[in-house]
Amino acid sequence: MNTGSDGTGEVAMATDGTKSEPVLGSRAPEFIKARRLLHLSWQVCVFIVGLAVVVAGVIMLPLPGPGWLVIFGGMAIWATEFVWAQLVLRWTKHKVTAATQRALDPKVRRRNIILTTIGLVIIAVLVGIYVWKFGFEMPWKIKE
Repeated sequence: MNTGSDGTGEVAMATDGTKSEPVLGSRAPEFIKARRLLHLSWQVCVFIVGLAVVVAGVIMLPLPGPGWLVIFGGMAIWATEFVWAQLVLRWTKHKVTAATQRALDPKVRRRNIILTTIGLVIIAVLVGIYVWKFGFEMPWKIKE
């Protein structure tokens, strides 16, 4: 069974001395990687723990709780051992970084502030009309 996690897990350094992307592969201790059966059981345990965390995150999506944060935590647990999870987290990190840069663009921020202000004015006008017409009665207590 090839899980693609037989790499060293060390960080590659770029020629200019800056840190680049980490090398893909298992981050298990060397004494575990040296024994094939122990490494396989280590991977099974990491998979089960990661799966439990991801399932808990999925359960938290409709319920109160930090669902997406827990799901990404489970993916990070899987990424300690499995290359596919490392690639998914790397792709997610690039997408989040790009979205953050777009959100920090002054034109986008100005547009978002203007749209938020317009939305709040519309809501304030609607609430004002409701209070003017019905007073502070709740909708389910109005008798008209």
